[in-house]
Amino acid sequence: MSQESLMARALLLAERGVFTTAPNPRVGCVIVKNEVIIAEGWHHRAGEAHAEVNALLQLNQREANGADCYITLEPCSHDGRTPPCCDAIIKAGIKRVIIAMKDPNPMVAGRGIEKLKQVGIVVVLGVLEEQAEKLNQGFCQRMRMGRPYIRSKLAMSVDGKTAMASGESQWITSQDARQDVQKLRAQSSVILTGIGTVLTDDPSLSVRPGDWYPQGELVRQPLRVVIDSNLRIPLNAKILNSEAETLVVSIKPSDKKGVNVMVIQADRGHVDLKKLMNRLAEREINDVMVEAGSKLNGALVQAGLVDELVIYMAPKLLGDSAQGLFHLPALQKMSQNIALNITDIRAVGSDWRITASPIYG
Repeated sequence: MSQESLMARALLLAERGVFTTAPNPRVGCVIVKNEVIIAEGWHHRAGEAHAEVNALLQLNQREANGADCYITLEPCSHDGRTPPCCDAIIKAGIKRVIIAMKDPNPMVAGRGIEKLKQVGIVVVLGVLEEQAEKLNQGFCQRMRMGRPYIRSKLAMSVDGKTAMASGESQWITSQDARQDVQKLRAQSSVILTGIGTVLTDDPSLSVRPGDWYPQGELVRQPLRVVIDSNLRIPLNAKILNSEAETLVVSIKPSDKKGVNVMVIQADRGHVDLKKLMNRLAEREINDVMVEAGSKLNGALVQAGLVDELVIYMAPKLLGDSAQGLFHLPALQKMSQNIALNITDIRAVGSDWRITASPIYG
């Protein structure tokens, strides 16, 4: 088997932790000896054994000695919630370690690779690096830029409308599309919305798992974050009255009992969105999913904070008076447009899902 095929297997194992590992990265490991896979492992959740250790636990010293180890992310070299994985690899007698990508965590950042090399272990770096990066884009961005990866989910008609003029928006898309959204929610650390959506739709924004969720795994509900500059949220809002934690972000302290409020300084009378994202990163938030109206989505795009758009397009027409996707200043010239890089288009039930990244600057 080629290095690429073995690393692809390790990446598939890493994906098994897509709903559960936060705030840690998703990591997979395959151990090979005499061209035969002898052990596999992946990281299940923060605080538990890492992928390499889970794989090595399946082997005795004789079996592991002289084997090759394929890992999707550089093994850690420091004590954290668990002991260093490098030490376990060295103790097992692994002779060669093939790594997809360096760990962007400043506490690791090449130190794990150097530690392995110092004891004579051969290290190969960069096998399927792009795929490994994509699997952990939120973790990587938080480590490198100090803010989470922000994905905005939108539902629209073919004529680009998200709701009727009255605000009515349920349901533009099909049941298949709404189930697909549940998967995106489950992969996220935060579901972000605005007070306008709370007042209009009164959503709970919780994960409702289907047969796609790992069997027997407890559902990890993302933190719900409501941007509410002037603290208009009603105490009976569904988002405040469910099992998941909710954080209300405002520009002033709250006198509302039982409401968890984070105060962020104002930017032109509203919550400073860039500072909010920095604060979320400090709370080890990797991935933010935005489910909001045109005002908040427009503000996030204007601030250059949206990394990815996931747009579900329904085969419907809502007419001229219906509401659009983004509230943005009127553009006077075609050269002022915000271009998108479309990375994926696929059918989801009767709808189409378009994945795209804004091109800023």
